[in-house]
Amino acid sequence: MKFTKMHGLGNDYIYVDCFSEIVEQPERLARIISDRHFGVGGDGLILIEPSEISDVKMQIFNADGSKAEMCGNGLRCVAKYTYEHRLAAPGESFAVPGQAAFPISLNIETGNGILTVGLLHDDNDIVQQVCVNMGQPVLTAGDIPVNLTCERVVEYPIDIPGYELNMTCVSMGNPHAVFFCDHIEQIELEKIGPVIEHHPLFPHRVNVHFVQINTPDEFTMRTWERGSGITLACGTGACACCVASVLTGRQGHVCTAHLPGGDLNLNWCQQDNCVYMTGPATEVFQGTWPDQQF
Repeated sequence: MKFTKMHGLGNDYIYVDCFSEIVEQPERLARIISDRHFGVGGDGLILIEPSEISDVKMQIFNADGSKAEMCGNGLRCVAKYTYEHRLAAPGESFAVPGQAAFPISLNIETGNGILTVGLLHDDNDIVQQVCVNMGQPVLTAGDIPVNLTCERVVEYPIDIPGYELNMTCVSMGNPHAVFFCDHIEQIELEKIGPVIEHHPLFPHRVNVHFVQINTPDEFTMRTWERGSGITLACGTGACACCVASVLTGRQGHVCTAHLPGGDLNLNWCQQDNCVYMTGPATEVFQGTWPDQQF
């Protein structure tokens, strides 16, 4: 089976082109191939598949084999692969309110519906930047989902022994809990992350983010990703943190997120209520995985 290793700001996945490959047990393959000691190594497995309603379809499996609805960094990589490997013909320019248009676009079927992306390529036809319309954030507790009766979960206290924490919850097609702090480097993410991920308030588990506000238009974040652990970047999480920053009155709608793997530009657009995320996508290498190992 041929595969491609790609990453968005260090959020790395193994990608399989299912236009030419067949993966019969993706949950099992994800666990094996994602192992950083005995496999290729990655935060999970993403399948790029034909779609009857869009240019391509992406399916995401975390490193533990569980299925994920969305991955913003993975989506940018799928767009790059689709364009550079000519899996679909690109569409017309992609306009983002308040900024320059991207020259070409693609539509990608995800667990959060069909999302449109804009691509910027260099003179060698290599994609350098991808902008994704991540859609409108979901803020109603029951739809995120969070097991609370309140309408919105904004600065809501959560019971974690030994910690005093207030959370703001957002869904960007997958659930996120955002916590603001003054000194992000002091957070013991490897300890508190899994406790929050599996907290009974979250029936589908949750992605966990700690955010430090730096200026009115930039913040630093760290992530414990559901099913994968600590990751260098989380695109949907960055969008959720942008929304949470606005909801709590900490920042405006346009900002830059500093993640361990690099930066993302974010815009929770007031015209259409959609969150736009712009960042790079990088191919690392291609390889062949022995069929007998899955």
